[in-house]
Amino acid sequence: MDFVTEQGKQPHEECSTLLLPALSIGNVGQLAVDLLVSSMKAERIGYLDDPFVLPCVGNDAYGPIPCGELALPLEAYQSSSNGLTLLQQRSPVVKGMMVEFAKNLANFAAASGKKHVVLLSSLDFGKWQKIDMSSGLQIYYVSSTNPDGRDDHCEQLGWKRLQEYNPAQRCWKHLSTLAEGNTMLENNLPFEDELEEEDYYPSLPFAALFSCFKAKGLKVTCLLCYCSEGDNMQDAFNLAEAACSLLGLNPSTFHSNGSGSWLTPLSWQTVYGPPPDMSIF
Repeated sequence: MDFVTEQGKQPHEECSTLLLPALSIGNVGQLAVDLLVSSMKAERIGYLDDPFVLPCVGNDAYGPIPCGELALPLEAYQSSSNGLTLLQQRSPVVKGMMVEFAKNLANFAAASGKKHVVLLSSLDFGKWQKIDMSSGLQIYYVSSTNPDGRDDHCEQLGWKRLQEYNPAQRCWKHLSTLAEGNTMLENNLPFEDELEEEDYYPSLPFAALFSCFKAKGLKVTCLLCYCSEGDNMQDAFNLAEAACSLLGLNPSTFHSNGSGSWLTPLSWQTVYGPPPDMSIF
């Protein structure tokens, strides 16, 4: 994975927190990152080139009028005032190469001095086992702070640990093994048609990213919400607000269009296509 810096731009060392999406149903993580980039007026500082990400190109995603500024598959933005680096991913990973992509991204994050990685993603509403809407949309999390994925700060914010995270379960355990560079157990991974219900969560892109960032010794926090395909704008607002709560940011201080704290990006006028295959196995 290569990082190409924009001419005249320079990554700032104080931006030690990396926030990025993990592709999933409804593209909620990507929409939330778009919302944060647009509202913070974060500047693009470069892009990443990785052989495992499918190529794509588009018009300017954030300007009020498309001006021919190319949007690329993996773009890096930074908001110095918030100490934050944001990475936007606009195209899926080559089938079967998610773990390799996650390793490359983890190596990049570690080499560039990142201390905390925040992953934003979504989960299939149809897989939700214990539905509780008594307090509205629930944010779930998984953290590398403790072996069981629990984090006191996330608990204080009223979020629930993803109960399906079980580091002793076969697929979670296998991901951890691969992330640490041990390929001896690769043949023990179940085939796609052999995946069981408990294998759904570790088969998603966020799980591979979480495991690889964790293996590099970085603090990782995954923020997750359940949703269905459709109009996922409100899900993106909720996930972006959760990211701000986690990082102690106040959206009211962001640049807005005068109608509130958030500035809806131009890219929301187009529809993200779902990745061709969500399973990493």
